[in-house]
Amino acid sequence: MDPAEPRALPRMLGLSGVFMLATFVVFAGYGVLAASVRGHVISRPRVMAWLRRGFAGSFVALGAKLALSAPR
Repeated sequence: MDPAEPRALPRMLGLSGVFMLATFVVFAGYGVLAASVRGHVISRPRVMAWLRRGFAGSFVALGAKLALSAPR
């Protein structure tokens, strides 16, 4: 887009609207997918146990990294 174009603002607003609509569609799709997977994950105790262990391990690793990082 040429900023010197006389109709630059309406075109930019139009492009912004298209971008926001596309972003909304993608995130709505993520939400629908997450909602459909949620029931399958929560209904399986072994999957939940492994998820908890994975999150706990991640927090331990991040805490260790933070504790061992030297200030600069």
